[in-house]
Amino acid sequence: MSLLIDVDAEIDRQSLLKHPFYRKWSEGGLTRQNLAGYSLEYFQLVKAVPSMVTNVASFAAPSRMGAIRANAAEELTHIDPWVRFAGSLGVNRSKLEGYPGAPATTRSVRALNSLTTSSFEEGVAAMYAYEKQLPEISRSKIDGLKKHYGMEGGDATNYFELHEEADVRHAAVWRSFLTRTGRSDETIMTAVKGSLRAQNELLDSVMDSHC
Repeated sequence: MSLLIDVDAEIDRQSLLKHPFYRKWSEGGLTRQNLAGYSLEYFQLVKAVPSMVTNVASFAAPSRMGAIRANAAEELTHIDPWVRFAGSLGVNRSKLEGYPGAPATTRSVRALNSLTTSSFEEGVAAMYAYEKQLPEISRSKIDGLKKHYGMEGGDATNYFELHEEADVRHAAVWRSFLTRTGRSDETIMTAVKGSLRAQNELLDSVMDSHC
């Protein structure tokens, strides 16, 4: 259990809600154009997540594979709500799907993907560090969109409403595997820190490219 305490403490220390971009979101310090740019960059991760989860499943024992593949299937259904979120900001599907991502965004997504192809334990740690934060982040985003940007309900918030609920379940799956890992605590913590670093660097990319 001490490992989980340390992992959760590290996630809190590097929480994305502390990143300047999400702080500006919560405070109303962004423009709709900034948010549109974010929708383009973050889509690079949204569309990569199902494959990342599938990567972890490829290492899993049969008894664990079903739960992980269920997560991957659900993540696939979340791509279209993101497309609709981008559309609510004036970014049409063609532009979104044709956008290649800034170089720093590509590096961040590649770093996350690499963790999920290293080993089962490292992939689980990386995904837990990603999905553990999302329910709280999603609620913060919904509140900010409603309060500061006049975006309430429907396509504007559906993606985040889905993740406010789904990622409680997803994170619980990853957490249950972390309690039964055969890898060293140091390996797990290194993967957690790498995941968090890549996630924060993706937001750095958004700031540099669109703010």
